[in-house]
Amino acid sequence: HSNQLRQARAMGDYLIVGVHTDEEIAKHKGPPVFTQEERYKMVQAIKWVDEIAPGAPYVTTLETLDKYSCDFCVHGDDITLTIDGKDTYEEVKTAGRYRECKRTQGVSTTDLVGRMLLMTKAHHSNIDEDLDYRKHTDNFGKGPKGHSPWTGVSQFLQTSQKIIQFASGKEPQPGDTIIYVAGAFDLFHIGHVDFLEKVHQLAEKPYIIAGLHFDQEVNRYKGKNYPIMNIHERTLSVLACRYVSEVVIGAPYAVTADLLDHFRVTLVCHGMTEVVPDKDGSDPYEEPKRRGIFQLVDSGSNLTTDLIVQRIIKNRLAF
Repeated sequence: HSNQLRQARAMGDYLIVGVHTDEEIAKHKGPPVFTQEERYKMVQAIKWVDEIAPGAPYVTTLETLDKYSCDFCVHGDDITLTIDGKDTYEEVKTAGRYRECKRTQGVSTTDLVGRMLLMTKAHHSNIDEDLDYRKHTDNFGKGPKGHSPWTGVSQFLQTSQKIIQFASGKEPQPGDTIIYVAGAFDLFHIGHVDFLEKVHQLAEKPYIIAGLHFDQEVNRYKGKNYPIMNIHERTLSVLACRYVSEVVIGAPYAVTADLLDHFRVTLVCHGMTEVVPDKDGSDPYEEPKRRGIFQLVDSGSNLTTDLIVQRIIKNRLAF
């Protein structure tokens, strides 16, 4: 989604993103995983978005474009159909006010949902897993281009070019408060956004560096089949957030003196989630605590990756 918004923003000067209500989505696609309020906030937090249009109709009409003074609308190169099989962009296409951007290869909502439903520890590798998990794999990835979801392995291929497109490229400036946060940031969601927004408000000129742990490290402290998204997908998701200036790909689990000195960190923040000890049983935040630069930040949100997976499974069972 972030990549689509990035491409759309590059086609013009001001990007307005229409977000559907829960009711509209339920009617045309099935029950949404996130509530409309969560989705409004989430889209607004993506750095290429200038404004959102809440409650946008599922079928984009010229009337909607005119209402927001838009010259044209942009959609991915996968056609979306209404419940009765019509192209939702027919009217704007006929009027010549439609443009297309490329779908991001190797990642889709369906693919991510498939990985969540598998709950297998092997989706980052090709190891065969317990057959119990197969019961959820009946109808995933069975589209015309689908691959077997049982492999569950991400098909997304990272390139340096993609990272450059997502990165801000801004160095910290004199007077900036350099704040370091670390975690898995898996299935980048509103809980993460709320946390990063709160951290962003701690300083007048914040420069937030997010340390992302490698998949194996996340699996060590989260267990099950976490992370759902691999390090490459998580990197881009976090970089797309307007509150983040830089990402450390594969950050060490313990926040070391070397790391703090290297990035000239003034403050280290962590949310209200549990901090699992390092492999040797030590506190990963020992050094920032010793320096007196550690701060707990309450995001006010109780959403976690676990809760999202639970929502998915609940929807699946209802389906």
